[in-house]
Amino acid sequence: MRQRGGVGTLALLCTALGVQLAAPTPVARANSDLPPWTDADDLPFPTWVRSVSPKRVEVPIYAAPGAVNDRRGTPMLEAKLPIFAASRAGGCTGRWYMVGPMAWACSDQLNLLADPPSSPEPPKNQDGLPFRYYFVGKNGASGFLNLGRAQDDPPDQELLPGWAVGASEERDAHSEHWVLTNHGKWIASRELGPAHPFAFEGVTLEGAVDVGWVSVDRANVYSASKNGKVAGTRVLREVVHTFEQAGEGTAAMVRVTPDAESPGWMRARDLIRPTASPPPDEAGGSALRDKWIDVDTQTQTLVAYEGTRPVFATLVSTGKGARGTPTATRLGTHRIWVKLVSTNMGNLENEDADEHYSIEDVPWVQFFDKAIALHGAFWHRDFGHVHSHGCVNLAPRDAAWLFHFTGPHLPRGWIAALPTDLEPGTWVRVR
Repeated sequence: MRQRGGVGTLALLCTALGVQLAAPTPVARANSDLPPWTDADDLPFPTWVRSVSPKRVEVPIYAAPGAVNDRRGTPMLEAKLPIFAASRAGGCTGRWYMVGPMAWACSDQLNLLADPPSSPEPPKNQDGLPFRYYFVGKNGASGFLNLGRAQDDPPDQELLPGWAVGASEERDAHSEHWVLTNHGKWIASRELGPAHPFAFEGVTLEGAVDVGWVSVDRANVYSASKNGKVAGTRVLREVVHTFEQAGEGTAAMVRVTPDAESPGWMRARDLIRPTASPPPDEAGGSALRDKWIDVDTQTQTLVAYEGTRPVFATLVSTGKGARGTPTATRLGTHRIWVKLVSTNMGNLENEDADEHYSIEDVPWVQFFDKAIALHGAFWHRDFGHVHSHGCVNLAPRDAAWLFHFTGPHLPRGWIAALPTDLEPGTWVRVR
């Protein structure tokens, strides 16, 4: 007998998330209480149905049947989503299928499957990136939709030098190697150069913001805070733990060894150090118990908190523009309003831009202030200094960690998720 999760399975899931299961009425197919459920006067599902899959990319999922102004997310094209119920409502010629708590998709855009639910996790390589990435070479590149006719047909896309693409497949054809971008274009690998993302990553904290990173190529460690001898050196972006400070201003020294009897001291000006901060008033102030993110544009650091307890710190790159310009990162406190495994970024529409750029499939994107986002950056290694066009750049491994730390979480098989009242977006403060 084929086993399925019954009423109790979904009820436990929904109870955990605070979801109330209302209509449709659980009506048995063959008098069974197993999902998927349908309205009493509607057709039951075929007995072989066990999951659904998107018919195309970017199939929308909504919070309720017919709630087309209340987007919840987007599934992977390869996803085989569980199906719990069906209901009739506007905005869909067929029926709305429930594919998770507060998650409904129109049957017009789904295939019924006999396969059990099976959805891959968002991919993540050892370098923290969801895909392999390439930069277009100095002579540009040509993209072809049909690899078999790549030598005969004109290109379907022309890419300029320095643009970046994410890749999903590689193949040999026409006596050379080709790369398939995530947007379905084949490009000869001789026209591309592989990206080599920075392996830097932040530090897990034990309830105190007591770390720093070397900000110069080589920094001395001294035996005392005053008139000490050189006892060692630290290199650029090496992490140190800090225990106390002596002096102020340019003369400030920081102890970087736990043993006060045989201390090592460094100049404070040779370090980038995040500072602890209370939760923002907009998020509830000191009473806040939820996760939140603090971005300090002065030190170019980020600290992740659970209530008042810091749990993670790292270096970032915020907008390089002057305050108030389009390329500055605006100050303020906002909730994450959408999370995407990847999205395209560029400024090709801006005819007045000094230079144009296009980066396909920017990884681990979390928009929090309109078009300003936390996201991974594989194209530079300048973390700890302003660099971006307005977003908050993170090293790939840090971006992946933060993506999984914040809310809303991405259900298995989804590539984008928007918050709900039950799971709001995490607060992000930029100061």
